[in-house]
Amino acid sequence: MTNAYCVATYRCFDEKADFAKKAQGIAVGLTVGSWTDLPEARKAEMQRHLGIVMDVQEHNPAPGAPASERYADIQIAYPDANFSRDIPALLVTVFGKLSMDGRIKLIDLSFSDQFLAGFPGPKFGIQGVRELLGVHDRPLLMSIFKSVIGHDLSTLREQFYLQAAGGVDLIKDDEILFENPLTPIEKRVEICMQAAKQAGQETGQKLLYAVNLTGPTFSLLDQARKAIDAGANALLFNVLSYGFDVLSELSRHPDINVPIMAHPALAGAFYPSPHHGISANVLLGKLLRLAGADLCLFPSPYGSVVMPREENMAIKEVLLTENAADYTVSVERLEAAGAPVKASEQPAASELQLKTSFPVPSAGIHPGLVPLILRDFGGQVVVNAGGGIHGHPMGTIAGGQAFRQAIDACLAGESLRSYAEGHPELKAAIEAWGIKE
Repeated sequence: MTNAYCVATYRCFDEKADFAKKAQGIAVGLTVGSWTDLPEARKAEMQRHLGIVMDVQEHNPAPGAPASERYADIQIAYPDANFSRDIPALLVTVFGKLSMDGRIKLIDLSFSDQFLAGFPGPKFGIQGVRELLGVHDRPLLMSIFKSVIGHDLSTLREQFYLQAAGGVDLIKDDEILFENPLTPIEKRVEICMQAAKQAGQETGQKLLYAVNLTGPTFSLLDQARKAIDAGANALLFNVLSYGFDVLSELSRHPDINVPIMAHPALAGAFYPSPHHGISANVLLGKLLRLAGADLCLFPSPYGSVVMPREENMAIKEVLLTENAADYTVSVERLEAAGAPVKASEQPAASELQLKTSFPVPSAGIHPGLVPLILRDFGGQVVVNAGGGIHGHPMGTIAGGQAFRQAIDACLAGESLRSYAEGHPELKAAIEAWGIKE
């Protein structure tokens, strides 16, 4: 039987701890529970279940910094034999009880080939979403429904049409638009897809509408089928409120034949603290892609709900990488650390089999930010705007057009101010919000 491991990397803060001892305590305590007290015969049986300390990198505070800033980055390998092949089991194993044990944060996860093989990942991915839209040569543009609570279907249809007529590629529900008697999901989809058809006749564009999939967990599949039967061509999903495994089951189900967009609601309870929680690249990057999100939303470093740029770039890298080493465990390192594996018997894959997921930096985006977004994310990104479209001085249609003009200017290598001289919608947006460079 081939032994396989997933590896967790932690950042542990402590003023006085012996970090090597701490790491060994984690490796044993979260796997076999006890090791030194076991008889030798029992140790031989339990070896394949024992956690392995891969690395401990200690960092002392900089001169003048408080002693409380002393930390170590600790890597522990956990045998796949200890948990079932699903994300909840892995998370509980590597960070369930440990998450409550002082100042410690899960900052990375790597997976065995065997664990990864249990996840088909995004059904469409970046290429599949682009094929649905027929757009291959530019970043995509998305608009968000705003102020929809308490409105009826006719108001919703009008707002949808104005967004679509501005030239956006995707429109998503607000994440707080749940099932309600005024705009039930099948009626909402029906009237919005009618508006999409009307706008498409004018713009010549295809459009994806990500309707918010909500309700009790055991009714989600039926709710998704209802939306798709009504014409929905994408789904929005509040993954952290329902769980990664729910997303995984939805994304791999044969009846869910549309892209899934993962919303980061509740993420602020997990990633921002340097001392606790789960890093953004794991929470909103690796695990979302593994669970099957085709598009992944997260706070941008530019707007109203700010995530540091380096964290944005880390998310981007794990959503776009095709290098298997960015997700998998080095068997050579496992063998060197004393794990019962042989690198010569487990050749490493070079290419990751998961489709790539679209990064969607969000919150507070206006046309004057487009150069920064494209500088940081390149062409494989969805520019996601709410108030930057709806709040345009010339109206919602002009808001979408201003974003498209900003994207065109960047792709042409022209400054926004220069391009705006011939495009009044972009000029008005710049006058309202400026340009951030």
